[in-house]
Amino acid sequence: MPQVLEFKLPDLGEGLTEAEIVRWLVEVGDVVAVDQPVVEVETAKAMVEVPCPYGGVVTARFGEEGTELPVGAPLLTVAVGSTAGDVVVDGAAEAESSGNVLVGYGTGAPAARRRRVRPEAISGTPAVMPVAVQPPAPVAAPEPAPATVRSEVAGPVAVVSPLVRKLARQHDLDLRRLTGSGRDGLILRADVESAINAAARVTVGTAPAPALSTHAPASAPLSVQAPASAEERIPLRGVRGAVADKLSRSRREIPDATCWVDADATELMAARAVMNGSGGPAAGPKVSVLALLARICTAALARFPELNSTVDLDAREIVRLPEVHLGFAAQTERGLVVPVVRGAQARNAESIGAEIGRLTEAARTGTLTPADLTGGTFTLNNYGVFGVDGSTPIINHPEAAMLGVGRIVAKPWVHQGELAVRQVVQLSLTFDHRVCDGGTAGGFLRYVADCVEQPALLLRTL
Repeated sequence: MPQVLEFKLPDLGEGLTEAEIVRWLVEVGDVVAVDQPVVEVETAKAMVEVPCPYGGVVTARFGEEGTELPVGAPLLTVAVGSTAGDVVVDGAAEAESSGNVLVGYGTGAPAARRRRVRPEAISGTPAVMPVAVQPPAPVAAPEPAPATVRSEVAGPVAVVSPLVRKLARQHDLDLRRLTGSGRDGLILRADVESAINAAARVTVGTAPAPALSTHAPASAPLSVQAPASAEERIPLRGVRGAVADKLSRSRREIPDATCWVDADATELMAARAVMNGSGGPAAGPKVSVLALLARICTAALARFPELNSTVDLDAREIVRLPEVHLGFAAQTERGLVVPVVRGAQARNAESIGAEIGRLTEAARTGTLTPADLTGGTFTLNNYGVFGVDGSTPIINHPEAAMLGVGRIVAKPWVHQGELAVRQVVQLSLTFDHRVCDGGTAGGFLRYVADCVEQPALLLRTL
């Protein structure tokens, strides 16, 4: 006889205590295999697919999309141990538990096709949870709808961005009724905003006009009462909440200081143009400015290892780290994230650039894993992409320093004793004053500036 087992939201690691349901990947009545992803959740670190350790028939789901659940809360129930006559999964019944609930790991069992089962297929003694099956609702005649709206369909909604889902929830908009304008029908933010505006126009067009008194003097002005604006409250949760907690902790615990310097980046930009302009079979992928700056950082950290460290408050010790796991700040629809290039000290500019490209694409699509966002030892913050020159960033706790890079812009500059127009960038270093004094921080920043102005200096470390 089938046995109904409850699958709870597992500990996703990295100290995460809750997750928000973004998208269900299975329906009640679906057949699932061991370690098949059943739900997509958003944590404070990333969006991940959670695999189910049981194989069988889904009998219940707990929580709608947008619901936040704590670790250990029930996600769904699965009827396992069904006979071959009850549930068929490509000719084999999945009834064991993998014993593995870590995201990204599994037994390697092939994923089975989802199939519906008859309501009467799952039954048993009172010790087995019954499966309640709702009769199908009568189908109403379709009503005329705007061009961007379609009749409700079953199955997953073609939405990637949690921001789009949140916007739809705030305006009580059913995403299943929208036709996406993105690739493969992907619903974009513009589609949701268009549907919201269309609904507002319909509401305004059907509202009755207020009656005006015919006895009022013609010269009397009409008094129109403006609607009172309500304050908006946004919960600090998910990525936004994690960022708030981490920045607050950094400000409380780290006595930081900042130094900065202007540098002539003309030679660096010229060197990059030569690298990317070479052709032939030896030509590799394009090298970004961020990749070059990252390579300069690893060379500077080799000279000043004090800045690649952390502070152990309990032991009252400074811990110098043997490897450089370089984080870089990236702004996404979900907020600020800091993906990490692991083992950056052993990579060249081309390898660092390729890994930055991979992580940036994963951040854009919301597929970064918790492992991609943790374990950094030093952060590179290119705030110049926002069109600003300087900043005093907050250190990414528990790291000891962060290098900030402003925009590279043409400015008058004294070059070889003459005034010239050069490509100038402002560099800033925010550091933990517990791990080093100003001399070390200044030496690090000066070396970085020298490498920006004279990239040939890096040849000594290649």
